[in-house]
Amino acid sequence: MNEKRTYEFTIAGLPYKLRSSHDEQTVNELVQFVDQKIQAALEATKSGSFQSSAVLAALNIAEELILLKKRARREIERIEERALKLSQDLEHSKSEPSGASARN
Repeated sequence: MNEKRTYEFTIAGLPYKLRSSHDEQTVNELVQFVDQKIQAALEATKSGSFQSSAVLAALNIAEELILLKKRARREIERIEERALKLSQDLEHSKSEPSGASARN
């Protein structure tokens, strides 16, 4: 059973606390990822508003997530199609009379 721990960290200079069952390395990776996105958004926004930057960072993260999900879905569909074709080929080869494929 994963016990939750409390982690303290900063994002864009602001302190936060997070309770998570993830290990410290995973939490640090998540914090670093979000902090980088917020910092990039802060640099990109003209107003310098943390709120605007947070929304922009969230949209960028959502875009990455959705594109990765779409890519994964396409890859799964491709693998499923390949598996179905292999299964059909196998079934077809079982139903051929022996020696029939050698004559073709």
